[in-house]
Amino acid sequence: MNAHPARSADPAAESTALLPIRELLSYRLHRVANALSRSAALRYRREFDVSLHEWRTIALLGADEPQTVNQLARLAGLDKAQMSRVVTKLTERGLVEREPGPGRSTQLSLTRSGKSLCRGLISAANDRNNAFLACLTPLEQEVLDSALRKLAAVGRALERTEH
Repeated sequence: MNAHPARSADPAAESTALLPIRELLSYRLHRVANALSRSAALRYRREFDVSLHEWRTIALLGADEPQTVNQLARLAGLDKAQMSRVVTKLTERGLVEREPGPGRSTQLSLTRSGKSLCRGLISAANDRNNAFLACLTPLEQEVLDSALRKLAAVGRALERTEH
């Protein structure tokens, strides 16, 4: 972050100077996340013929199945309608299967083809993760991990106050 925010003519206002959008933490994190997502989307489309939402759905199911559309939507940060469309495409491609669950719920799991694709996707994601972390020292990685955990906790707390 720039240590010198926009300067004010009023010295008393100096301590409360407002940062421009490009220096706001949330904006900077959003830009980094978008860059990482765009590069991931390009690679996963090229190598595995899946969109970013499809990749996340496959990876989430591969990590913990079965799940419902609502559970997947919450974990992926999508609304239920978006997730339903993603699941429908994956089902049509033979990567996800639907089974009746408790009550009126539908349980989603990966098919054998979906599990095979998931292994390839997770391997590629780990390669990308290692490439990102390679530019950081071990100490910087620890500090980043700690900072992300703290920021996520504050973000969740702020989100709760907005409801």
